[in-house]
Amino acid sequence: MIRPSEPIIIVGAGQAGVRAALALREQGYDGSLLLIGDEPQLPYERPPLSKQVLLGSREPDQCTIGGADLFLEQDIRLLTGVRVERIRREISSIALDDGATLAYSKLLLATGGRVRTVTVQGAGLAGVHYLRTIEDALQLKAQLLPGQRVVVVGGGFIGLEVAASARALGCSVTVLEAGERLAARALPPQLSEKLLQLHRARGVDVQLQSRIEAFAGTTAVQAVALEDGRNVPCDMIVVGIGIAPNVELAVEAGLAVVNGIQVNHRLQTSDEHIYAVGDVCEFPSALTGRTMRLETWRNAEEQGKHVARTLLGYDEHFAALPWFWSDQFDYSLQIAGEPHMAVHCIERPLTDDGLLIFFLNEQLQLVAACGWGRGNSIAKDIKIAEILIKARRTIAHEALADPAVGLKSLLKGTSDA
Repeated sequence: MIRPSEPIIIVGAGQAGVRAALALREQGYDGSLLLIGDEPQLPYERPPLSKQVLLGSREPDQCTIGGADLFLEQDIRLLTGVRVERIRREISSIALDDGATLAYSKLLLATGGRVRTVTVQGAGLAGVHYLRTIEDALQLKAQLLPGQRVVVVGGGFIGLEVAASARALGCSVTVLEAGERLAARALPPQLSEKLLQLHRARGVDVQLQSRIEAFAGTTAVQAVALEDGRNVPCDMIVVGIGIAPNVELAVEAGLAVVNGIQVNHRLQTSDEHIYAVGDVCEFPSALTGRTMRLETWRNAEEQGKHVARTLLGYDEHFAALPWFWSDQFDYSLQIAGEPHMAVHCIERPLTDDGLLIFFLNEQLQLVAACGWGRGNSIAKDIKIAEILIKARRTIAHEALADPAVGLKSLLKGTSDA
């Protein structure tokens, strides 16, 4: 039970933390609620940073999650620019970097992650950029001028989104990916190839199997030296090699941590009074029970809403499906479910170079789907696929492969039909 004299404290004012705070109010919690963020700005969404903010179609204040008035209206005390230094579980309190100590009834860790940095020679030169915060995006935007030679290190989604934005701004762009294909950890080979073809067609020089030896320059970066002896001249570098979860508070407090903060199906940590959500937590899959950590907007959103109900005493399994999207030039891709569970892979070609890929398990149940298409053309199909995955329906290969068979017709018999 929540002790009414002490607040629920949420550490982390990103998507997951803010969503949890708002959901608590929406679901009737009227006790004290404190939201703490270590960045000085109002809470904001990160997906626009690599696209709209860089391109200038959205200003930073248009990325906020609500605004100052929203937190006042909802009676959510918001502390920005404040860092939590320590969790003292034995007395249910946290210590802040200004020396203050705050007691909690329940504690939610939504501490997110930080960029993984390179450690090669020259990594500290001027002109080496990362993208995680609004400040990062604004600094990068100021440098993405027509004619600039930009090297992107890393062929994952953030790196490729930055590459697309830089190319649209008139920069000369080279992407260096150490692996054999783009976004290999998340995408099947067919979509990696679609990404590769699109970027090369739009003038991005994508170089696969390219390992970094050093960044060269005197005070500012001038080239990237590769292990095979090649040098790639540049005026600036953007490193996009993923994020590391911010688990230090949890580790120091003695909570169970592996690849992230370990939580159960209720998003509760090894301490019954502490919970974790978003990029930082490792939770059991609704489909397989195996633990996973997801760095996606929707996961943060869904876990934030779910943990609010848990904090209010509901005992419900977190059962949202993994889902991810990325915009690349004028195309988009979406992934729903868990492709690693599949033993069958079925392709459905679409118009305008679009493609759907369905993944079935041994029982011919749909366990995942991904799509590639211009604009938002695949959104409806992936939404239907999500319903079919949740329904655990047996589906014939032929029906999924045939573009003439509407996916909506396969919903017959499900609760969403």
